[in-house]
Amino acid sequence: MSDPVHVNPRRWLALIFISLAQLMVALDATVVNIALPSAQHELGISDGNRQWVITAYTLAFGGLLLLGGRLADVAGRKRIFLIGLLGFAAASTLGGLATNTGMLLAARSLQGVFAALLAPAALALLSVTFTEAKERARAYAAFGAISAAGGGVGLILGGVLTEYLDWRWSLYINIPFALGAAIGAILTVRDTIGSRNRNRLDIPGAVLATTGLIALVYGFTRAEADGWTAGWTLGSFLTAAIALLAFVFVEARVPNPLLPLRVLTERTRAGVYLSIGLSIIGMFGLFLFLTYYLQVVQAWSPVRTGLGFLPMIAAMIIGPTVIGTWLSRRVPPQILMGGSFLTAAVGLLLLTQMEVDSSYPALILPSQILLGLGTGTAFLPAMSLATHGLRPHDAGIASAMINTSQQVGASIGTALLNTIAASATATWLLDHAGDPGTADQAIVHGYATAIWWAVAILILAALVAIALVRVRPSDSTAPADGAGGDPADGVTPLLVH
Repeated sequence: MSDPVHVNPRRWLALIFISLAQLMVALDATVVNIALPSAQHELGISDGNRQWVITAYTLAFGGLLLLGGRLADVAGRKRIFLIGLLGFAAASTLGGLATNTGMLLAARSLQGVFAALLAPAALALLSVTFTEAKERARAYAAFGAISAAGGGVGLILGGVLTEYLDWRWSLYINIPFALGAAIGAILTVRDTIGSRNRNRLDIPGAVLATTGLIALVYGFTRAEADGWTAGWTLGSFLTAAIALLAFVFVEARVPNPLLPLRVLTERTRAGVYLSIGLSIIGMFGLFLFLTYYLQVVQAWSPVRTGLGFLPMIAAMIIGPTVIGTWLSRRVPPQILMGGSFLTAAVGLLLLTQMEVDSSYPALILPSQILLGLGTGTAFLPAMSLATHGLRPHDAGIASAMINTSQQVGASIGTALLNTIAASATATWLLDHAGDPGTADQAIVHGYATAIWWAVAILILAALVAIALVRVRPSDSTAPADGAGGDPADGVTPLLVH
């Protein structure tokens, strides 16, 4: 147990503001989706450039996460957290004021840059703020619930803001979130001086990691738009492979690596990163296809579509805060994660039975509840184990890795599942040419086919968690080694404002 003298007395208030920042980052991945048709019409965005409103954000976010995580370790987590919040607010303001396509894309890219600073700093601050096991479990439960539910909240907000105000408010909404979190963090959040990494930043590693991750995410984006064998797609994947292999080579040899390989080679953390990345691919099977199914096939309004995701959001909150917190002290984390992913897989399995006129209460509702409970509960041990067993000066980069696995998983999920759905839809149309109602039936068939793949991917995530994660139940929420300072260094970290 940590020394009570050095425990932040305002840590629970700090949790609120750290979680508020995480909610903003999570919802921004989806809040613009529903607003995109209105923005496209007003700004005259071409169909070819439409996808870049989403991709500009994910490219910058995913590509810069490792650098953002290490900057948090070197420059101070609270400082980088505040820079990320204020920068995100400024970028959102720029996007809301956009008068053309280029201005909007630039704003979305800047949002991704500052999100890459903000997200790993938030999780790292959490890991050094709560060092007592029971408190740590409750804090991670709340944070995990918000992380898991953020995408669904974004869909609801996007629908309400677009329908009743204006698409620009899907960007302006970030300003009160960011400013509120920044003011609260200044007053309540503390960082630990002794846990900072005082080494010089690994510039070659930063360049290689950023290049490799951006090329990887871009490759999946091009695969969705142009096909898997297109020149830009293959070139992007080749660039990613070369850059990331060179990154590993450099990191194994430089004295102060951007990403110490021990963060990746430890079995449990590797299992967490891989299983979470796989689960995000599967989750996009619901977010992506169900949104289009409700709006295009069943002709729901944006607001009704957003509200239709409420049960899943509620389940994502109940999963970690109630079920996960209770089970985490009684069940090994590998079983908790594996069982949660399998529960989510059953939820998606129900959706493979969707038809053009499927009932929301009978089919979609139970599917959402199972998926929400499963993914939400899995996020609790995953968020905690992302920094488990590491000294605090590696907390930022370890936190960045779990965010990176989510961003790469989202990019793969969007490209892979869209490609599968489009191919299945085209095949259905060829086989049923001239049949009445063919278009909607073909779309639904394509969605169901892709969701079968998502089910298989979630099962694989469960198997990875069960096979690789190896921690006792009481350890899954314990502080990282050295959370109260590195005994070997004889340093007791000081909490600073």
